[in-house]
Amino acid sequence: MTRLVALLHLAAAVLTAAALCSTLWRGPAEPGNALAFGLVIAVGEFARVRFPDTDGGTRTVGPLGIAGALGYALLGEAGGEPTTHGVLQVVAVTAVASLCGLVPHVARGTAPPLDDTVRGVLGVGFAAACFQPLYNSGVLGEALGRGPGYALCLLAITLLTGLCDAVLTALLAAGRTGWPFGPLLRDELAGRLGIVPAIAATGAVIALAVAVAGLWALPVFCVPLLLTQFSFRRYASVRATYRQTIASLARATEVAGYTRHGHARRVAVLSRAVGRELGLREPELTVLEYAALMHDIGQLSLVDPVRGGATEPLEPEEQRRIALLGGAVVRQTGVAPEVALVVERQADPYRDQPVTARVIRAVNAYEDLCAGRDDEGERPAARAPYALERLRMATACDYEPRVVEALARVVTRGGEA
Repeated sequence: MTRLVALLHLAAAVLTAAALCSTLWRGPAEPGNALAFGLVIAVGEFARVRFPDTDGGTRTVGPLGIAGALGYALLGEAGGEPTTHGVLQVVAVTAVASLCGLVPHVARGTAPPLDDTVRGVLGVGFAAACFQPLYNSGVLGEALGRGPGYALCLLAITLLTGLCDAVLTALLAAGRTGWPFGPLLRDELAGRLGIVPAIAATGAVIALAVAVAGLWALPVFCVPLLLTQFSFRRYASVRATYRQTIASLARATEVAGYTRHGHARRVAVLSRAVGRELGLREPELTVLEYAALMHDIGQLSLVDPVRGGATEPLEPEEQRRIALLGGAVVRQTGVAPEVALVVERQADPYRDQPVTARVIRAVNAYEDLCAGRDDEGERPAARAPYALERLRMATACDYEPRVVEALARVVTRGGEA
């Protein structure tokens, strides 16, 4: 899969270089159109929204830039006059405008990852390749004319482009992380059900409006999308605050000295990776992450702290008591009831647990075992084989074998870091 990632990056680089060379050699066709759409794309990239990624990092999205690029890729006429810019100029204008819009982000150190740029280049190239040759050859006009069929064709191309982008995103993520491609693609498609049709429709409408009314149609359709993008920024801010609140609650046990520094975060990161390995859906992964962050919060109700904060060596009844106390605390914080249920069930026999609780139980035990042999002076990574062997020996009654093997695969790839 790593070779596939490199191949996709190479394809995007070659396509961009060919587009720039061709456009500079021949000169831009209809420079006014190129400048207007390039400005829309640049503004969209500049106004990108950053929000917490589901896997702990941050993700940026720019609906306006995407819609502008799709509109230019599907532009056959401007103000009733046919255009001749072609596929390579579409890619060149999109690449240059995107880079211009991302300059402030690069200066602040908040630029999106290179994979986003690769997907953007390949996606707009795909959309332009589907439309421009058919339109310029007259085949599209002869087959569909200028009626509803033409508009539906544009919408179909944009939706197909969104599907290809989801496939590219899943491929790149699978290549970089080693997670299964199928669940990644499933989550990408599920997460795009709302936004992709809206962006696709906007891109198609921009192309149709500019064809009739000229470039004056661009601000009419782009300003509402830009305002929507700022509203989405507020949603992203609320989402980030919610996650930070949960993380702060999880750190309470560390501040009080009940658990080791960073324990909850490590368990949450590793649990999410194991959940990915098992193919859990995105909502399940979110519940898993939040429950993993708060899995030790029940220790705040104890009179005497557990030595080292490690609950793995405790008797099963004591583990269940702490888990029930934790679930009660989580319910009082106003966090989703699903999270409290997982926290309560984490110490039950694994055959009675939901899969999310099974993951947290195994990962928490692994982390406790890795940190429980400090007298030997080993680094946690060196203790991983010992911890995994202990978990495998207890799969008959304490830990689900499938979860332990998924954990082993994640750790083998370096997931314990």
